Amino acid sequence: MSRAIVVHETGGPEVLRVEEREVGQPGPGEVKLRHEAIGLNFIDVYHRNGLYPQKLPFVPGIEGAGIILAVGDGVPDFRVGDRVAYTGPAGAYSDERLIAADKLVPVPDGISAEIAAGVMSKGGTAHYLLFETWPLKPSDTILVHAASGGVGSFLVQWASAVGATVIALAGSDEKVAGALANGAKHAFNSRDDGWVAKVREATVGRGVDVVYDGVGKATFEQSLDCLRPRGLMVSFGNASGPVSIPTLGILATKGSLYVTRPTTAHYFGDSAGLRRTMATVFGAVKDGTIRPDIRQRFALADAADAHRALEARETSGITVLVP
Repeated sequence: MSRAIVVHETGGPEVLRVEEREVGQPGPGEVKLRHEAIGLNFIDVYHRNGLYPQKLPFVPGIEGAGIILAVGDGVPDFRVGDRVAYTGPAGAYSDERLIAADKLVPVPDGISAEIAAGVMSKGGTAHYLLFETWPLKPSDTILVHAASGGVGSFLVQWASAVGATVIALAGSDEKVAGALANGAKHAFNSRDDGWVAKVREATVGRGVDVVYDGVGKATFEQSLDCLRPRGLMVSFGNASGPVSIPTLGILATKGSLYVTRPTTAHYFGDSAGLRRTMATVFGAVKDGTIRPDIRQRFALADAADAHRALEARETSGITVLVP
């Protein structure tokens, strides 16, 4: 028998229940995977609380890494014993699972299971935000919210390596110091009043070219005030609640601004795109361009505690669940 965290009804962290189940054997095109590490992401919260509806009951978690235990028919790329990782299909909060082989990528030598599980979603997201949602140039100035978080820290590190000017916002003085250490030119405490004015001052009144905002409702309109005319607002998360625009006219009055709401499915949702993206991400890990930092580890059975810490903004860097 294998353990899994199962959600039977949406709600708070208390709905995450540990259950035992029989996983079975892989069907055609599938493999059976034993998890060594599972990545924690805010989308797990959205699935749990019903913001992004899932068919009940379900096992949350969209990224993990582990060892292949069995291979179904029609799987030419993988063998028993291969180290693999994935992002996308829910079901990661488990000791073992069945998963379609085309959702997997090989984990290169020198990359641990914890690092692989921690960068699949966050590293892949940082890559498409910086290089596909907006083709980042060394001359650009960007604003990164939640800059000490998983995606945020990668955005700061990668953009700084490209040569762009990074302005970071983080929720404590300690996190501000971490953003500066990661390469931000300016960093401010987002819990302090007046951060819009500080961003404007740092850009000599011009505003930034791009805002990367995974916080959502609490920061959206203020983020618009940080942009230069015809700048781009990238809203990629809802940690403080979903964003709504009262009128499109706000984009006109604040500078003929652009807004996009990108998702992983539209940037590397297919097998070829996933493998291409993750080859780049793993390469960036190996050469030190991005530096994954596993800050928190929770036992799989303590997934509810992990969710509480994440929602309370008590985490930084990468958090993993360990079966």
